[in-house]
Amino acid sequence: MRRDITLGLLFLLVVQNHIFCDEHTISPTVEVRSHFALLDEVRLLATGLLQLGQSLREFVQKTKGQINDIVNKLNIFDRSFYQLSALASEIKEEEEELKKTTVVLKASNEEIKDLSVQIYSKVDTILQEKSRLQHKVEGLEERLSSMSQGLVTSEQVEEITALRKTIYSQEQSIAELLKAVKEQSHQLNQQRSKIKILEDKVGERKPSRLKISFCFLIQYNIIIIGLPADCSELFNQGERVSGVYVINPGTSEPFMAFCDMTTGETVIQRRTDGSINFDQNWEKYESGFGDLQGEFWLGLSRIHSLSVQGNSVLHIHLEECKQLRRVFEYRFALEGPQSNYTIHLSPLSHDLPDVMGNQTNTTFSTKDRGNGKQHHHNCIQDTGGWWFHPCGGTNLNGKYFKSRRRPGQKRGIQWRAGRRGSSSLKFTQMSVGRLQLSPHL
Repeated sequence: MRRDITLGLLFLLVVQNHIFCDEHTISPTVEVRSHFALLDEVRLLATGLLQLGQSLREFVQKTKGQINDIVNKLNIFDRSFYQLSALASEIKEEEEELKKTTVVLKASNEEIKDLSVQIYSKVDTILQEKSRLQHKVEGLEERLSSMSQGLVTSEQVEEITALRKTIYSQEQSIAELLKAVKEQSHQLNQQRSKIKILEDKVGERKPSRLKISFCFLIQYNIIIIGLPADCSELFNQGERVSGVYVINPGTSEPFMAFCDMTTGETVIQRRTDGSINFDQNWEKYESGFGDLQGEFWLGLSRIHSLSVQGNSVLHIHLEECKQLRRVFEYRFALEGPQSNYTIHLSPLSHDLPDVMGNQTNTTFSTKDRGNGKQHHHNCIQDTGGWWFHPCGGTNLNGKYFKSRRRPGQKRGIQWRAGRRGSSSLKFTQMSVGRLQLSPHL
């Protein structure tokens, strides 16, 4: 194509030059010089045209690339716009559902309010009955005082005694009813506050946060109230599958725990293979760490919430490398953080040595927080957390060694039963249950 254009231009220049030469008489020498000069110009023009064509080609390629980029960006914009439209539709649907939920909660609030009014009405009736009985008793006491010089019949004594018992029982009922009314009023206020927060958030159109608040409200009003206090309660209800359950002792927030349903006990510590590092600080031992399906420490705060329910028994299951299993039982109580979780133990298995006897009335200690005068920094360093007494004694939270340790090394799992101690335990498990004892025990 370029060659055809160049030859055409050359032909036009030659024809023009020939016509010019016919009109004007020019010597042959001059005609030859003019002819060669025009060829140079043609070459120069052809070179310029080639460069122009190359530039146009590059410009076209660059323009095509920019157009492709614009098309890709338009496609991305279309997809983003579609996704935003779908998300807006979902948000609108969730907002409608939350508005419906708010209406239901308002209806529940009105029902609770009506119930509270009925309770207050019953309380007023009981108070009036109490006042009437008091007047009657006062009249009987006046009659009794007037008859103090005479004899009081047995019927009158029985009547007075019965009236006193009735009044006492009425006072107890009134006190319990007032307590229930107070709790009901408190729950009603909480319900109203949560409904108000929910209404405000619906007005702000924040469905994701409202969904979380609604789930929390449902969990608080329905699920948490029905949670068992510990694993023994589940066991008494007929549950026999060991595993992780949610419990609510009542003195703390609900938490997950592993329940040993062979005996209905809540497991608070387990060592099986050394997969979890028990060399932790005070904060970890207080809140808990590990895997509930494997090795773990439940946490001092949670263990305390289990023990305050009363009649607690601590079971310690041990297994040595030689497959020898032993079980130790103690009457158990654990104080709170204000006393650094002081432990109280009394053995129940009197045919076994009291290995934990020295630990009773002892505070809990870790490598970064040694509590009690009997501890030294070197004693509890790198040994995990425990009720250390004395230094280097019994410690089921020491370092896990897969092979038997040499005597004298005290950083492993320690359990001193008699003269011989063991620091190569293969398995340890501590669990808390409820002790069923007769009243004289």
